[in-house]
Amino acid sequence: MLRNGLEPWHLLILAVIVIALFGSKKLPEAARALGKSARILKSEAQAMKNDNAPAPQVTVTEPAQPAPAPAAAMTEPRPADL
Repeated sequence: MLRNGLEPWHLLILAVIVIALFGSKKLPEAARALGKSARILKSEAQAMKNDNAPAPQVTVTEPAQPAPAPAAAMTEPRPADL
C-alpha cells in the first residue's frame, strides 16, 4: 500500500479533510496569505544575497508645486447692488 507513495485518492481524501476543517470561505484567504509570505521570503532572501553589493543611489524629488492662481481670480466678488 505505501510502496507507491501517494495515490490520487489519498489526495482527494486529504482535500476533503482540509475543506471540512477550514471551510471553503477561509481557503482563499489562507492561499493569499501563503502567497504573500512566499513573496516576502523571496524578497528577503534576494536582499541577503545583495547585501555585499553597493546600495543603489536613490534620489528624492519634491512634488511639483501648483502654479499660483491669477490675480483676477483671487479678488473677492462685489456684492450685488440692491
